[in-house]
Amino acid sequence: MADTKKVTDKLERKKLKRTARKKAAPKGKRTEPRGANKAKVKKLSRGQSKR
Repeated sequence: MADTKKVTDKLERKKLKRTARKKAAPKGKRTEPRGANKAKVKKLSRGQSKR
């Protein structure tokens, strides 16, 4: 991505980013599913309440 920190005009910065995105090499396909690194939630007990 192009360094656009010094550009103050919003529309100009948008144009620069868009052209940089078009020039960049395409990203590869995912090797693992999305959210594979998310913390897994433990299932709570079903049925009658504990207390």
